[in-house]
This record gives sequence, structure tokens and C-alpha cells, in this order.
Amino acid sequence: MKSGFLVVDKSAGFTSHDVVAIARKALQERRVGHAGTLDPFATGVLVLGVGNGTRVLQYITDGKKTYQGTIRLGSQRTTDDFTGEIVSENLAGLNSITDSVIVESLSRQVGEIYQRPSSFSAIKVNGKRAYELARAGEEVKLKERKVTIYSLEVEKIERHEGAIDIVIHVECSAGTYIRSIARDLGQQLSVGGHLTALRRLRVDPFSLDDSITIEQLRAEPVLLSLDDVISRIFNRRNLSMEEVASVGHGRSIELRDEKQSQHQQSAAFTPEGRFIALLAEKSGRAQPILVLNRESL
Repeated sequence: MKSGFLVVDKSAGFTSHDVVAIARKALQERRVGHAGTLDPFATGVLVLGVGNGTRVLQYITDGKKTYQGTIRLGSQRTTDDFTGEIVSENLAGLNSITDSVIVESLSRQVGEIYQRPSSFSAIKVNGKRAYELARAGEEVKLKERKVTIYSLEVEKIERHEGAIDIVIHVECSAGTYIRSIARDLGQQLSVGGHLTALRRLRVDPFSLDDSITIEQLRAEPVLLSLDDVISRIFNRRNLSMEEVASVGHGRSIELRDEKQSQHQQSAAFTPEGRFIALLAEKSGRAQPILVLNRESL
């Protein structure tokens, strides 16, 4: 079984599942998953886990993300992006909106905030995706949830006839919707807003520098090593053979820095340098919370 990671620079027009399907075919491996959906029109970093890599994707999904997006002011759309139908327009209101007002309004969305996801998101409602219900004509109102926007910078403001386009650079927590930033800005300014472009630049610790194209994925995908990637994400802990035996059977071992680490976990490696488990503090001990099948190492 192949195990590792791929970082793909997704092109527009592909769903995240399309990219997974291409990887499965290219690698001849069924166990492939992705860390964090990208909309079909969006481009950029899509992290794929292969084999045992799929078991740690949730920890990558939970990491910080960086985006570049373009907001268009002047109209609100059903999907909060350009693919939806126009709900309302206020082109006359654009004339009174200055650059400083735009920057100040966006600054209100920086920090720990409550954000309502788009009704056309992939969030599940009673077992179905919200976008499936919305496309079927059902009214979908998702609850606000707490997210963190670490930084939100305005890179460019361009004025056109009937629209203002704003290019933004955003660093945010998992669960943040850039479409919602666009929608909420438009509502604050009473002119409507939606997203017209989105590019994911980074899913910590992966960036576009780590990525391959869809064409390269089809032709000759080269996996990033499971051991190397895990070392980039978690504090590394080298185990003795006795500790390997304990962890392999799900038993806790002596606590080191698991509680103080950034992710509240450490990555356990065998004396030969192979990743075997994730450890987390529990009752003053280091408890394995994920153990790989050693026969597959």
C-alpha cells in the first residue's frame, strides 16, 4: 500500500472529488482523501492523503489557511459567489463608498468572530449537504459559528462601471468562508457583495511551492513522504523499542512535551525513523490516539 501526501495546485473547473479520482487512478490506490474542499471555481492548494496519510488528514484540515480572493460590490447572489443568481443590486450606492470605508469595514471582520456559512456550502444538515438542499429550493439557514481571521489585507481596489472589485489576502482558521466575508461586507455597505475569484495559497504547513499541477498528477505523481510531512506538522518524539511495543498495543507511555506542543500532540517515531503513532496527554501520561498498522510501515 502506498502512503504519503500530495499537494495539488487545483485548476478551476475541477471539484475536489475530481482531483481525488485522478489521484486514485494515477496511483492505483483507492485510499485517497483530501483535506478541505475547494469550490470548483476556486484554485490553489489541495492536500491529498494517500494510504495511511488519510488517517491524519483531519489534523491538516484543522490548520491555518491562506487565501487570495476578489470581492465584487454592487450585487448579492444566492451562493455568495459569482456562480449564483442575483438576489439584489444597488449600483447607485457604490458612488458614495470610498476606499477608506471599504478598508475600515473589512477590518471589523478581523479577529475571533461569529460567521454564518453560505447556504450553498458543503456543511451537512440532517445528513444532506447544505448546497443540495439549497439547489432543491429548500430554505437553508445555517447557524453562525466561531472562526478566527488572523489577518485581512486589501491588496487592490478597482472601480468599474456598476461594480467595485476588491482583492484581499486572508489568513484564517479552519471553517472560515471567504464567500461569507464578501457577503457580509456587501451587507455592511448596503450594496451587496459576492466573491468572483478565490485562490488558496497555503494549508499549513503546505504552500504552492510544494504543489504539482493536475497534469503532473496524471502523468507522474511523486508522494511526499509520510514521515517527512508528519515531522513538519507535529513535534517529533523518538521512541525506544519498549515504548514502540507499548504504543503499538495502545498503552500510554511517559509524558514529555505533548501537553505543551502547538497541536497538543506529538508524533511518535520508531528507532528506525518511521512514524507509528500520534500521542496526546491524558491523565498525566502520553496516550496514543492514532496508531498505524505496523505491518504497513
